[in-house]
Amino acid sequence: MADDPRPLVSVLVPVRDGESHLTACLDSLFRQTLGRIEIVVVDDGSMDETVPLLQAAARRDPRLRVLLQPPEGLVQALNRGLESCRAPLIARMDADDLCAPDRLQLQLEHLNRHPETGLVSCRVAHLGDHTTAGYARHVDWLNSLISEREIRNGRFIDAPLAHPSVMFRRSVLDRHGGWRDGMFPEDHELWLRWLDAGVRMEKLPQCLLCWRDSPERLSRRDPRYSAEAFAVLKLPWLLRELERVRAGRVLISWGAGRESRKRLRGVLLDGWIEIHPGRVGQRILGAPVVHRDSLPAPDRAFVLLNVGRVGAREEIMPRLAAAGYRDGLDCLAIA
Repeated sequence: MADDPRPLVSVLVPVRDGESHLTACLDSLFRQTLGRIEIVVVDDGSMDETVPLLQAAARRDPRLRVLLQPPEGLVQALNRGLESCRAPLIARMDADDLCAPDRLQLQLEHLNRHPETGLVSCRVAHLGDHTTAGYARHVDWLNSLISEREIRNGRFIDAPLAHPSVMFRRSVLDRHGGWRDGMFPEDHELWLRWLDAGVRMEKLPQCLLCWRDSPERLSRRDPRYSAEAFAVLKLPWLLRELERVRAGRVLISWGAGRESRKRLRGVLLDGWIEIHPGRVGQRILGAPVVHRDSLPAPDRAFVLLNVGRVGAREEIMPRLAAAGYRDGLDCLAIA
C-alpha cells in the first residue's frame, strides 16, 4: 500500500507586507524535522515584494501553497487559509516569527500521546530590538503558564497563549467554531470560547518560537487590542464562569481603584477589599469597602483578584492560598 500523501500538519500563515522577515520565517518552516507538512500562506493584499518572494519560495519547496486575497484583514485571511488546510492538525505561525526545527514534531507527538488534549502551545522567546518592558513582562507571564490548570486560570488576566505558537486539532475548530471578526482580539476570543466549551489546552516547557515585537504589530496600533476591548471581551465569559463556581458565596473584588471598577462594570459585588486605610468603611456601588484582614473564609466568599499594579498579583495570591483559597475554585485573577 502506498504511503498516505496527505500532510500530518497544516501550518497556517497570514501575511501582509511581510518582505522584511518572510524568507527567514519560511526557512524555519522548511527546516522542520517533521517532513509531512504543508505551509498555507495567505497574502492579504500586500503592496511590497511579499508575493514575488512567496511565489519563488513555492517553486523551491512544493509544500508551500500560496493564496492571494485583497486586503480584507487578519480574520478573513485566517479563515480563507483554513478552507485550504488538509491536515487533521493546524499549526499557526506569523510571517515575522521563527520556530525551532523540532517545534512541529514535538507538538504533534504531544497531541498523539494525549488524545484528550485539543490544543498545545509552547514557550516563546523575544525576537527583535523593539522589545519593551511591558512586552517582556507579558512574555515572562505567558511562559509561566504551562499546565492545563494554569492556562485555564490565567485566561481572564490576558490571552494565555501566543497565537503563532499553537497547534490544535481540526476537529476542535469544527466543533466549536473558528476565528470571529469584531472589536476584540481574535485570538483571545477563540481561547475564551474554547476553554468555556471545555477544550483542554497545554503548553510544552520548551521554547520553540521566537516571537517578534515590532511597532507594526496589530496589537500595538489596532483598537481591537486595547485594554478596553480586552475588558469588554472578557466580562461575559467571566460571568459564565462565576455561575459555575460561585456556589452562592458572596462575591468580593480584591482591588477597588478606578481601573478595577471599570473591569467589573455591571457586576453585582458584595464587597471590595482595599488596603488604603482612607477607603475602608466607604461604599462603592452599594457594596462596602473592607480591609484585607476582614476577608471571609473561602466557604463563604469568592474573590476576584482585581489589582493591575505590577507585582501585586504575585504578592496577593500567597495570602489567598494561606487563607485556604484555591485558584480557579475559590478565587480568580482578572488583572
